[in-house]
Amino acid sequence: MRPTAPLSTSSTHWDARLWGVLLTVSTVVGLDALDVSMVGVALPAIRADLGLSTSALQWVVSGYVLGYGGLLLLGGRAADLLGRRRVFLVAVTVFAFASLLGGLVDSGALLIATRFVKGLAAAFTAPAALSIITTTFHEGPARNRAISIFAVFGASGYSAGLVFSGLLTEVGWRWTFLLPVPVALAALAFGSRLIPAYRAERTGGGYDLPGAITGAAGSLLLVFAVVEAPEVGWAAPRTLVSFVVAAALLAAFVLIERRSRNPLLRLGILRSGPLARANLGGALFFGAYIGFQFVVMLYLQSVLGWSALQTALGFLPAALIVAFASPRIEPLIDRVGTPRTILAGVVAHVAGYALFLRVDEHSGYAGSVLPSMILLGIGFTLAFSSLNIQATTGIGDDEQGLAGGLLNTSLQVGGAIGLAVVTAVLTANGGADASAASLLTGLRPALSVVTGIAVLGLLVAISGVVRRRRAAAPVPAVAVDELV
Repeated sequence: MRPTAPLSTSSTHWDARLWGVLLTVSTVVGLDALDVSMVGVALPAIRADLGLSTSALQWVVSGYVLGYGGLLLLGGRAADLLGRRRVFLVAVTVFAFASLLGGLVDSGALLIATRFVKGLAAAFTAPAALSIITTTFHEGPARNRAISIFAVFGASGYSAGLVFSGLLTEVGWRWTFLLPVPVALAALAFGSRLIPAYRAERTGGGYDLPGAITGAAGSLLLVFAVVEAPEVGWAAPRTLVSFVVAAALLAAFVLIERRSRNPLLRLGILRSGPLARANLGGALFFGAYIGFQFVVMLYLQSVLGWSALQTALGFLPAALIVAFASPRIEPLIDRVGTPRTILAGVVAHVAGYALFLRVDEHSGYAGSVLPSMILLGIGFTLAFSSLNIQATTGIGDDEQGLAGGLLNTSLQVGGAIGLAVVTAVLTANGGADASAASLLTGLRPALSVVTGIAVLGLLVAISGVVRRRRAAAPVPAVAVDELV
């Protein structure tokens, strides 16, 4: 059965079909996040089995990021123009097939190719899923509650991927690729029955093919340059040429969008202050976290001598806080607004990163690591849902996919840049040496950079609270004698 009647509600009391739609799209976004993190612990086993070099091995991770971060903008607009249900279901099908193939291949090149394809699919599922939610649940308490639940799956999926990776790698690294297959197929079955056939928003005049080509090519090349820079060098000719060509393509994209009758990206949407702050703040927020996670994994395994599974479980407290607290955050967001909850979340992250600066080779988990994990969980709970809500509030239904694509692009590109910068600082300060003492020498500057990125995000969050206060300030009454 294919549903044709659109769902829409402003109530916070939902029937079984509404819950089914919300849980289906949230599961797929959780699966996207799970796939980003789950491969990390399995990398040594993959290298040993397939005989990959270190530079080739990084592309098992980077290939996914390249496809995901490079095409999110196109994926978001495709959901608006081609139909959210159609784009979502096709992308989930591709994701499931690529996951299956990735678990069966015996070639490093084919494995990297499947990861790239999965990233492409995720670039379409993530904004389509968010736009399905924001057009199904009316702006206000109903949408805030739905997005809070949606954010639980995204944030928890990322953290759970670390734990699953540690468990599955003990059985065999291929299971880290095969696990998403049945989950994706189940989501496909439920989605095809429950998600309504939203009307595509095409209004005539054709699609913006030149904008799609230049925008996608520029985004892909930018992400590629950022991911490759720590390996080949930030000042290497290949890196510099990649950045120059990416800038030229993106400049051409802007010119095309200004003149197009049916632009892929309506540039006027960027005039929305809340959306712009959500994108900039989200990029800094996620960039700091991805860099921190990379540093902490090295610290726990190489300095403290933890196993892969122990390292994964070390992040579990943060994941549990997000899983249990995020569904209950919506009343707080309704009461105090997204700018304040984002600010509180970023403050928690800055404090968590700053606390971790004091670790050494003798630090214990309970006294040195756990406090940061608790603060990270609190920060994610407060900020992640609020960023999604702020990025889509006040945006028309015909551009909800675009808004979702913009936010997810900012998160992924911010994560890629944050990780690249932190890796470069770590390596430049002796962190490439496997000894605990040398690694600690590189870790401290890297952690300082992580904290600095988070502080920049704090400034963005503060600006949002200040602007809201100015907007809410009453206009002074004018005395009668001043009018005479």
